[in-house]
Amino acid sequence: MTPVTPATPPVRTTRLSARDTLSEALAGILRRPGRAVLTALGTVLGVGSFVAVLGLTATLSSRIDGRFNLLTATEVTVQDVAAEHDEFAGPAFPADAEQRLRQVAGIAHAGVLWTVRLDPGTAVGALPTGVGAADGGGGGTAVVAASPGAVAALAPTLRQGRLYDEFAERTHQRVAVLGSGVADRLGITTLATRPVVHIGQEPFTVAGIIEDVERRPEHLLSVLVPRATAEELWGPPGPASASLLIDTELGAARQVASLAPLALRPDHPEYLKAVPPPDPRVLRSGVTSDLSALFLLLAGICLVIGAVGIANTTLVAVLERTGEIGLRRALGARGRHVWAQFLTESAALGALGGLVGTALGELTVVGVSLVRDWTPVIHPATVAAAPLAGLLTGLLAGLHPAWRAARIEPAEALRR
Repeated sequence: MTPVTPATPPVRTTRLSARDTLSEALAGILRRPGRAVLTALGTVLGVGSFVAVLGLTATLSSRIDGRFNLLTATEVTVQDVAAEHDEFAGPAFPADAEQRLRQVAGIAHAGVLWTVRLDPGTAVGALPTGVGAADGGGGGTAVVAASPGAVAALAPTLRQGRLYDEFAERTHQRVAVLGSGVADRLGITTLATRPVVHIGQEPFTVAGIIEDVERRPEHLLSVLVPRATAEELWGPPGPASASLLIDTELGAARQVASLAPLALRPDHPEYLKAVPPPDPRVLRSGVTSDLSALFLLLAGICLVIGAVGIANTTLVAVLERTGEIGLRRALGARGRHVWAQFLTESAALGALGGLVGTALGELTVVGVSLVRDWTPVIHPATVAAAPLAGLLTGLLAGLHPAWRAARIEPAEALRR
């Protein structure tokens, strides 16, 4: 009778639950907290930059319409292009250009201006009453013929005196308004002495000094004289040298630009080219696109640096914990269990860095907005995606180190 051999008990397959995997990963992270913090720092910076960039971009985008320069939005320039159509046409702007534009609704101020063509060597000097003549070094001083409406369209702020008016224009008065740069250069600090500016041999009484202008700041280095006076002394402007500056009411710029050439020259509107302000929606789109492209690139670089840091630290941890890995494998842990443990550790570090980075990014947006007196705008999608970006960074960074850990043989590991 053949003896009955007892059945060999089946080998139980080792399993590693998700709870055990998380607890092992957390224990591995807490075993070296300093290293874990430094490892997650790269992800913190990357995700924080990501959130701050998107938040500040959204905040700036919402501010573009409000911050869009109202002076630019209400400025129309009309250029003289008559020479392009007829070389014998002469100046395109009529003498009564300002009066004609008053028929167009939406115009606050408008006037013609151009830089006067002076003979080479013509100097600009100052002669205060009771004081000797002073050479202002006028070789680099521009003399600009500007009608009263053009001066008003510059939105000037007076330091002293007043601007010349239509009476001075109509009667060809020899008065001048100085920009602050020219006044300082000529040494004119007060109008109490009734200073006189000489342009070549022609004297002009200084009516006022402009401290600042909100449009075309280059005219702070110019001497402004009435248009009619300039034409009487130095002749009309050259081809394509004159322009007409229009200050419009808000929202009327494009309509004014379309009507101005016809109102000025109904016989030849093609002689004038009106340049309206840029569309703020297009400007906002361009600014948003440029900001997003630039700063997202920087945030991406930070994330790559963070991923490299996690990968290097995790790989070093694998090499340092070879004995631990060998013991776990000898006790029945499979390669995929070791792989899951180390991948979970790197993913946890990435997610932790993502959460901290998200908080820091939000604080940055709020802080900048408070300093600049803005309304912070952060899209919920950005807040939700940022920790996921950190988690994904950690997962990608841990793939190779976890694969290396899973390939360690138990016997070889225990011999080290």
